[in-house]
Formats: sequence, structure tokens, C-alpha cells
Amino acid sequence: MFAKAFRVKSNTAIKGSDRRKLRADVTTAFPTLGTDQVSELVPGKEELNVVKLYAHKGDAVTVYVSGGNPILFELEKNLYPTVYTLWSYPDLLPTFTTWPLVLEKLVGGADLMLPGLVMPPAGLPQVQKGDLCAISLVGNRAPVAIGVAAMSTAEMLTSGLKGRGFSVLHTYQDHLWRSGNKSSPPSIAPLALDSADLSEEKGSVQVDSTLQGDMRHMTLEGEEENGEVHQACEDKSPSEAPEDTSTGGLNQDSTDSKTLQEQMDELLQQCFLHALKCRVKKLSKFLQQMQQEQIIQVKELSKGVESIVAVDWKHPRITSFVIPEPSPTSQTIQEGSREQPYHPPDIKPLYCVPASMTLLFQESGHKKGSFLEGSEVRMIVINYAKKNDLVDADNKNLVKLDPILCDCILEKNEQHTVMKLPWDSLLTRCLEKLQPAYQVTFPGQEPIVKKGRICPIDITLAQRASNKKVTVVRNLEAYGLDPYSVAAILQQRCQASTTVTPAPGAKDSLQVQIQGNQVHHLGWLLLGEHPL
Repeated sequence: MFAKAFRVKSNTAIKGSDRRKLRADVTTAFPTLGTDQVSELVPGKEELNVVKLYAHKGDAVTVYVSGGNPILFELEKNLYPTVYTLWSYPDLLPTFTTWPLVLEKLVGGADLMLPGLVMPPAGLPQVQKGDLCAISLVGNRAPVAIGVAAMSTAEMLTSGLKGRGFSVLHTYQDHLWRSGNKSSPPSIAPLALDSADLSEEKGSVQVDSTLQGDMRHMTLEGEEENGEVHQACEDKSPSEAPEDTSTGGLNQDSTDSKTLQEQMDELLQQCFLHALKCRVKKLSKFLQQMQQEQIIQVKELSKGVESIVAVDWKHPRITSFVIPEPSPTSQTIQEGSREQPYHPPDIKPLYCVPASMTLLFQESGHKKGSFLEGSEVRMIVINYAKKNDLVDADNKNLVKLDPILCDCILEKNEQHTVMKLPWDSLLTRCLEKLQPAYQVTFPGQEPIVKKGRICPIDITLAQRASNKKVTVVRNLEAYGLDPYSVAAILQQRCQASTTVTPAPGAKDSLQVQIQGNQVHHLGWLLLGEHPL
């Protein structure tokens, strides 16, 4: 809505009665805000202006400005927060996440398509068609856009995350944002995943699984006391295991008549059978229960260490269990981090037609700013030369230069001396005169085209005070990598502290800093030895 400049009709200080009405409207529109928060948003005595404007498409919009920043806008009697307000109240609206490179499209006026969504570990927020939602970028909860859901969450999932997801109304960097102080989004860390804590002061649980024929071997290490392995969950029965060990929600119709304990027991058993066919990682007390059902055999091979020594793969419980088909859009959390499976983007070099080259390309239907692949450029130049009879009759390897080719590819001091060029020299010079560009395509998303050259991931080994070395990584976002997730993986892998901070001199970019020389570990991570 504010992708292009708007026209201001009036700008006046708000009246006392209108201020009170605005507070009441805010309370109604955003019931999650407390009384104190509403008073902060719509202050009682501070300056508050009402700006009436017309968007570039003619929509009449009322904007409320406080402290020089637009905080709310009203369209067709509906009240909407701006990104400035959402940065102070990031949980005001249900928030969906997309990739940083998508932001440019949103700022340009595009709606958010469902393939551009990032599936969070806990699933998408539950919304209905027409609900107001916030949009944030991977690695930062600070919203960068607001929009209206084009369908419910259930419909999004049913569609396989295809089609238009949100009609975007306002974004960071649009003209409404520019009417304020033009500040950048704050860095708000993603919410931590709720997961079972498998460690306590007395000891920890570690899992090591291998497959040998019909054998699965798992080791649970911890401090032994009276012949028992102690864990963070040792005082709880299997039915009290945390809910986040589930692989899916319970069927409400089949659980209405069951107690909560029965539901949890059933869910945990399903998880156990799923794990046996995929990956073994369970708690010792539950293993004892499965041994009683003769599904597995557990032995204490050494003091304080219990192991699965055999699995009865012909047990009816195992043979009858079918692993649920994963959703094509589902994302799996990596152990020990918040990371989702990473699929690298397809990066393709392109060429952009500058003003000085338009005459050469206009015959083929291209104009200034058109993006072309190298093969397309070669074909256009070859066709141009043949169509205008520029191929030398005596030597087919040479091309005569007409005035257009002279202006486009020759230097000024060459224009009266160079009359012909070999094909390879002609094509090379033409590519050099075009502006560099590139196209990035992430799986399931529309291609993103940008001018310039894509910045490589920059790894720097720096030396800080006290002669301590640190490894700094920049430009991860350009490749769809979440700096916070990379930091979490490196922290676990390197056993070193990591921090994520704004990259100096780079707008809206973050850098990861790891203590010590971790170049080797970064190579292990980025060159594919670890499935990001």
C-alpha cells in the first residue's frame, strides 16, 4: 500500500476526545495489550498528530504519529500497527517468518506467497482468513511487514504451502516507514524451543546408536546411585514425559474418553515405535517398560551404563507400526540447535543492460535494466551481426563493427582504428560492458534477481585483546543461512562461546563471532559435511 509515495491531505494535532477514542479503539483492536501498554502507545499528554493522506492507488488512510514516528494507521475503519509499534510489541500479532531476500519483494509491493514461508518447529501460527498478521525474517523476531491472511492456517497446510498467503499492507523501508525516523529493526532473538532437559547436576544423558543386523545399541550415561541411572526426568513416569517429545497432535475424537495420563502413555509408545524404525533416543525407565513387553532387551553392560542389546523386529507392535508420511513442507529440528534442514539456493550469474548498450539489445525486445543470461547475450549479439550482414565475407571468424557496435563495445581511442573483431573478442567485450547481476532461487520460492555480484561468505580470523583469537563470519543471510542457527551449531561443535551482532558497515546484516580459531569447523559446516 505504501510501496510508492503518498499525498498528504492534512496534518493536525489530535483533539482530547479523539485521543480517548483512539485509546478505546486500540484496546478493542488489540485486546492482548494491557492498560499500561495502551497508555504507552497512545500517550496522554505527549504530542500526537493525525495525518490524513491518499495512498498512490487512491486509498484514503489516516495515520497517527507520535514522537515523529507513525504508530498506527486506519483504513476503512480498521486499525493497523506500523512496524515501529510492532518493534516495541513484537508479540502483538501472530507472526510468520520468511527469508531475508524476500523482504525486497515485499517492499516493492508484492504479496507474500506461501512457498516463501519458513516452517517453524512448532508449526505455523493458527489464524483465520482475514486475520491481521506480522511477518518477520529468519533469525530475528522483529516484524518487518504486516498483512492480512489470504487463507486460514489449515487451508495453507492443505494447499501444500502454495499460492498467495498474505496481502501485504505495510513494510519496513516503505514510504510510511520513511515518514518516521527511518530506524532499523531491533535484533530480537527467536523464541527458544521448548525441549526436555536431559541433564541435571548429578549427570547427563547421552545417546550413541549404531545398527548391526537386528541390533540397535544405545548407551545411557549418568551418575549411578543404588543401581539406577539418574536423569532430569527420573522421578516421572513415562506418562509424564514432556509433550514436546511428540511427533504430532493427538486425535481429539479418540482421546475424549481417556485420561491425560492414558493419552500421554499412548503418545509416548507411538514415539518409541517411530524412533525404533528411524532413530533410537529414549529414556531408561521407558526402556524397562518396553523390555517387559518383550520388544527389546536391555542389559547393564558396565556399571552405571544400560544398553539395548537386541530388538525383536518381528514383534507385532513393530511390524504393524507404519511411519507417518512427512509433510512435503515439514521441517525437522537438528539435535542441539534450532536449525531446520538447509537446502542451498541455486545462484545464477546474470547481466543487466545499461543505458549505453540499449541500442544493441532493443532489436531483440530488451531495454535498459533487462536481465539476461550469458547464453542469451551471446545469441543476441550473434543474431544482430548476422541480421545486419556484419560477418566478414572473406573471414567468417571476423565481425565488422557498425556504428552501434562501435559505440557499445569500443573505447573512445579505438573507434577510428578498430574496424573488425574476432567473434570471441566481440562477445567478451560485450559481456564486460554489461552490468553484473545475479539470480538467487531458494527451493519452493520465486527467483530473486539483484544487481551487482553476490557477496561470498566472509570468514575472518581476528585477534582481540589479551591475544585471544576469534573467528568472524559474515554474509550468511545471502545464502539463506540463519546466523543464530549457525552460531548454535558452532557453539555445540566447537565447545566455544558464540555471539551474533550487527555486521559493521553492512545494513540489515548480522555476523557470527566464535571464540578461537574455528576455520576448520566452519569448513566442516559450510562445505556440506554437516546437514545444516
